[in-house]
Amino acid sequence: MTGRERYLRIMSFQEVDRYPYFELGIWGQTYERWLAEGLNEDELAGDWFKGEPKFAKLDRRDFIPLNLGPIPGFEQKVLEESERHIVFIDQFGRKRRALKVGTARGTRMSMDTYLDFFVKDRASFLEMKRHYDPNEPSRYPNNWEELKQQYKDRDYPLYLYPNCAFGGLYWNLREWMGTEALSYAFFDHPNLVHEMLDFMVEFFIEANKRALTEVEVDACIINEDFAYNAGPLISPKIYREFFMPRHRAICEFLSDHGVRVIELDSDGNTEPLLPLIIEAGFNCHWPLEAAAGMDPVKIRQKFGKNIALMGGIDKREVAKGKEAIEKELLRKVIPMLESGGYIPTLDHTFPPDIPLENAKYYLEIKRAIAEGKMR
Repeated sequence: MTGRERYLRIMSFQEVDRYPYFELGIWGQTYERWLAEGLNEDELAGDWFKGEPKFAKLDRRDFIPLNLGPIPGFEQKVLEESERHIVFIDQFGRKRRALKVGTARGTRMSMDTYLDFFVKDRASFLEMKRHYDPNEPSRYPNNWEELKQQYKDRDYPLYLYPNCAFGGLYWNLREWMGTEALSYAFFDHPNLVHEMLDFMVEFFIEANKRALTEVEVDACIINEDFAYNAGPLISPKIYREFFMPRHRAICEFLSDHGVRVIELDSDGNTEPLLPLIIEAGFNCHWPLEAAAGMDPVKIRQKFGKNIALMGGIDKREVAKGKEAIEKELLRKVIPMLESGGYIPTLDHTFPPDIPLENAKYYLEIKRAIAEGKMR
């Protein structure tokens, strides 16, 4: 069974020889720790989503390298800098304060503090739109014709674009306005929110139409991150009014162009929104954050085969040691094997409190379960 067949079959609850070996990545600090604990650059380098790090022995998947962000991006410039912090403008026109101390390979030790956002009203939204011309030629790679040939006879799953390349509807509005301003806008400026969402759907369809017409694509990720550990950042009512019709339009567009797996990515506890997410047309959800109560066994019991799942393995348990790793994997993965439609991964990237020895053991036990050597 090829990697492509395996992925498509497991996402549609069909029998497979084993689940795919996928993971989401590591912190820069984890990278440095594992180098110090014995790995070399050649073993550790590469894109985890694509399955490139050699030591992890992951399955391959690939992503069409489309650029779906602002073109041109806003001028990035440093406003203030000290030994500890840096304040800067990023490519979305946001003003951010970042912690410099402890940064490794682009990963900071804490999230940035967002001080200001570009979109504050309709006039600034219209200015932002100028950066989102869907027909901008540079959205497609220069070697597009060559890539099309490479994709024709592939034996691995192909995604429409890299993870987070588009983000999603809530995701993009949050990038433009910030969480707090967007939360008020649903009530104070609903017409503006509707206008921005309609534009994002139009942009998504127009920008991706060529790729979906010229290449057979297997999957697409819509990143939203519209929840935190206690629940969603939007109510089911807000989702139904503002997001559900647009998500449905995107899902229908993708399905009409042969995309069989449409993944909804959100950290936090999304359970109150899942019935609507399923109704909108998504057929896979990840990463199932354990600290937010997103247990794959519980979600499967509640929603059955209405949605495939990925993730859910508690990274905190993997940090504890071999006994905790075995208990976590056996408790969650074994029941999920019965119903199918599940790919176990950590519930996010590997944080730096996970020793290399634990990571290796986690990957080893996950393979042993998949290959029937451990039950």
